[in-house]
Amino acid sequence: MPVVTTDDGTQIYYKDWGGDGSPVLLSHGWPLNADAWEATALFLAMNGHRAIAHDRRGHGRSTQSWDGNEMDTYADDLACLIDHLDLDDLTMVGHSTGGGEVVRYLARHGTSRVSRAVLVSAVPPLMVRTEDNPGGLPMAVFDGIRAGEAANRSQLYRELADGPFFGHNRAGDIPQGTRDAFWLQGLASGTRNAYECIAAFSATDFTDDLAGIDVPVLVIHGDDDQIVPIDISGRLTAALVPDATLLVYEGRSHGLPDTDRERLHADLLAFIDA
Repeated sequence: MPVVTTDDGTQIYYKDWGGDGSPVLLSHGWPLNADAWEATALFLAMNGHRAIAHDRRGHGRSTQSWDGNEMDTYADDLACLIDHLDLDDLTMVGHSTGGGEVVRYLARHGTSRVSRAVLVSAVPPLMVRTEDNPGGLPMAVFDGIRAGEAANRSQLYRELADGPFFGHNRAGDIPQGTRDAFWLQGLASGTRNAYECIAAFSATDFTDDLAGIDVPVLVIHGDDDQIVPIDISGRLTAALVPDATLLVYEGRSHGLPDTDRERLHADLLAFIDA
């Protein structure tokens, strides 16, 4: 398997598809892995780009490390992979938790290798409610996810897939195979890693990170996202990033790489090739 080994010995699995076109690095959501981006990676590779997707530490085929299950280390793992592959003129794309990973990478490692970024249903600037973020979600929401992870994570992932992640609880039109893929990828994560990642995606404050981004950013968000509501995330992110464009997918849910694949692919390609 293609892997890169980080400074603490963690092996990060990655896929590297396509030819010599400009590279696109795809960061996945919780509790998934690189397989969540397969359709997009194939589309980009078939349209002249080099598509790279990794399994975050503790997820999929990467090492289930005991430590490092937080955004700074996730970002440093990305830097290790980017340096290993010697990527330049890079487009970084992050879905959900992966969007936070991308933003923290840009804050910690800069944009010398990066030309643009795309945040899809992404968690920044801050999900949890605090005194400085009164519109955020109550801590009880994330405590409930942690409790589900600890008690019966298989059931938790089934309920997320059958309910709010894809918006199946609204329309009931998400194919069984799509929902099963979410469940299967979730169970491939390490339970400690997935548990600790809940704090990473919910309680990390990316406000200052966003304000310092100096490359164009495309923000794509569904306005019926029940996992990462647009009013506490996508809209605020677009207002904080100096050079941001917001695309709102009206009536659409959190799992856009599956539910709105063709539209998302067209928007990604137009932005990358502009």
